[in-house]
This record gives sequence, C-alpha cells and structure tokens, in this order.
Amino acid sequence: MNNERLGQVYAIFAFLFWGAIAPIYFKQVASVEPIEVLIHRIFWSFIILIPLLFITKQIEVFKLLIKDMKKLKYLAISTFFISLNWLVFIWAVANNKIIETALGYFINPLVSIFLGYLFFQERMSKYQNIAIFIAFFAVIYQVITLGTIPIVSLSLALSFAFYGMIRKKINVGSIVGLFTETLILMPFALIGIYYLISTNKISFLHSTLYIDLMLSLGGLITVIPLLLFNGAATRMKLSTLGFFQYIGPSCSFLLAIFIYKEELNFDKLITFCLIWIALVIFSLDSINTQQKNKKMKVVK
Repeated sequence: MNNERLGQVYAIFAFLFWGAIAPIYFKQVASVEPIEVLIHRIFWSFIILIPLLFITKQIEVFKLLIKDMKKLKYLAISTFFISLNWLVFIWAVANNKIIETALGYFINPLVSIFLGYLFFQERMSKYQNIAIFIAFFAVIYQVITLGTIPIVSLSLALSFAFYGMIRKKINVGSIVGLFTETLILMPFALIGIYYLISTNKISFLHSTLYIDLMLSLGGLITVIPLLLFNGAATRMKLSTLGFFQYIGPSCSFLLAIFIYKEELNFDKLITFCLIWIALVIFSLDSINTQQKNKKMKVVK
C-alpha cells in the first residue's frame, strides 16, 4: 500500500471515529454532568500525551515551545475555543442534539473559508461566495421557520473554525499543540474535580464500574482520531483530505436519524439540503481549482 492510499485509510478511520464512535461514546456517559465529562477528557488526554511526547521524540519541540510567549498566548486562545467545542459537543450528544452537531460540522469548512478571507486575505472564488451565501441563507431559514437560532451548530462551527485558524497561524504540531492545550486546562480541571468532590456531585468512583471505565477512556477518544488524522495529513494533500471531513458529520447525521431516532422535520431537512447544496458547489469548485493548478504545472 503506497503512502497516499495509507493516508486515505487513516483519514477514513479518523473521521469515522469523530463522526460515529465519538457520539456513541458520549451517549454512554450522558448521565454524567457535561462539565465532568469534559474534565475527564482533559485529564486522561494529558496523561496519554505525556508518554506520546517521548515516543514521538517531540519533547524537545515542547521545550522550545514553552519558551515562545507569542505562541503560548495564541495557544491559550486556541485552548479556549477547543474546550468550548468539546463542552458544547458533549452537552449536545447528551441532550439528543446529534443532528445539530452534524449541521455544525457541515457548516464548518464554509466558516473556515470566510475566516481565511477576513483574517488572512485569502481570495474567495465566485463559487465559494455563492456557497457561503447559501449556507448563511440556510441558517436564516431555520431562524425564520423554526423560530430558533441553531446555537449548537453555530457554536461548534465557529469554535472549531477559530481553533483551526489559530493553529494554522502558529503552525504547532498536533501532539505538542494538544499536550500544551491540555496542560493549560489542567489547573481548571483540577479545580473542577475539587468542586465536584466537595459538593458530592462527582460521578467518577461514585457510580457504576461501567461509567468509571467510560470516563477513563475520554483520553483515548480524544487522542486516537488525532493520531489517525495526523497520519493522514502527513501522507496526502490537504485539499484531498478536506473532502474526507464530510464523512464525520454524515455518520453523525445517519446515527442520529436511524439509531437514536432524533426528529428531522421538514424545515430542518430544508436547512440540511441548502447546506449540502453549498458543500457540493464548494467541492466542485475545489476540484476545478485543483485541475487548473495541475494543468498550469504541466505547462510550466
């Protein structure tokens, strides 16, 4: 199996993990307060990432990073966005809103394009503008027809888009970056654990053995897809990798409808259809751009 094909396999498993396994996992701990689930996700990820730093020989990279105050400031901001993203996702799954999480991650690439235009002066093509307009119209349609702002979807899309934008700006490796982010979050996690213990609200070691086991797997649920994604990103073009990201929300959408029987009324379906149209336009434009770039390289 060549490198490109192996990268595709890694990408498929990474997005299957995020789109299917993660929602199923968080459903198992739905009886636990979302903030405690988040604390366990932070704590166990931190524990797992310590040996990974040494195994991947990135401890020296981390030592250099903690001396760079500019990058640390940016990582503090990215930490806020990724922790917000995790918390919203955990809460949404526990409260039967997996459909809304899927919508958020379908919107995410379009939000990322718009942020690239705003903050990095990246040019947007005519078709990308059309795709973003349709996505914006889809959100407005839901607000008008359902009378509610899709807060979960927008929170996930915006938090992950800002997170990706900041991580792109500072260009820190995924393992080192995530370890630093969990390190920043650890004091807050420990304060949270102390509060839960002192108020007798903690579930860990005070519930069933199954819940304890599930909570302790929070680190693996976070780190495994990250490693798979990292393996994919180093073996294939990012433009190609971008198309695989739709596997995640597609799995979540199907899981919500057919396994967890979440309601999909006509107006929500229209919203999804509009987003899917926007993504088709965006994807076709990306394919067309890739083909043009290849032709230009051949001519040169």
